[in-house]
Amino acid sequence: MSIDHKLAVVTGAASGIGKATAIALARAGANVIVADIADEAGEAVAMAIRDQGGSASFRHVDMTDEASIEAFAVAVQKDFGVVDILVNGAGWGRAAPFVEGTSDFWHKIVALNFVGPMALTKALLPGMMQRTGGRIVNIASDAGRVGSMGETAYSGTKGALIAFTKSLAREVARHQISVNCVCPGPTDTPLMNAVPDKLKDALTKAIPFRRLGKPEEVAAAVVFFAGDGASYVTGQVLSVSGGLTMAG
Repeated sequence: MSIDHKLAVVTGAASGIGKATAIALARAGANVIVADIADEAGEAVAMAIRDQGGSASFRHVDMTDEASIEAFAVAVQKDFGVVDILVNGAGWGRAAPFVEGTSDFWHKIVALNFVGPMALTKALLPGMMQRTGGRIVNIASDAGRVGSMGETAYSGTKGALIAFTKSLAREVARHQISVNCVCPGPTDTPLMNAVPDKLKDALTKAIPFRRLGKPEEVAAAVVFFAGDGASYVTGQVLSVSGGLTMAG
């Protein structure tokens, strides 16, 4: 499936990896729906893409609210048609000892990182199935593969998203829909900016490449899964971590 002229939805596209992914898909020729709860920042990303000659529109969505997700999916399909590429990029976390976690925090992180992507996927999947074709790319985290100190709840949601990717890939393969997962390691994003410098320095020293990842490097992996080069690839998990989480 060529990306050119395909309709791509990217959640969490107002900043960080989601923003880089929206820009990368637009440069590859996709018509991108920039989806986020942050209206002003999302509109700015869509405008920047258009200023560069790409095709993009902003649409508001709250990925913790199933009614908002359903309304978003209905509006997008009414205004633009069946979605070809879905990138579940919205996500959030906060480093703290597990025993200090609260029920409110757990519910929010599960809703945003796992239930929200499932709900949006379910809303957009029937169109892909009816048309027989599509690409779904979930952005999880290497924290979901190997764990992360102080991010136990976050790691749990990302591990769930990885398992969801693999299982859904089996279910929808007969409809020629691929489902794959990109797992960033420590990446230079607004979320990382909130991490104490001491911890960032320790992470950098642990990474074989001795630097944090760039959002554009994660976006390149998403574009691979969305394009022709991954036409026979599904149910796979690709780490973009500078070698931090090598596995035998």
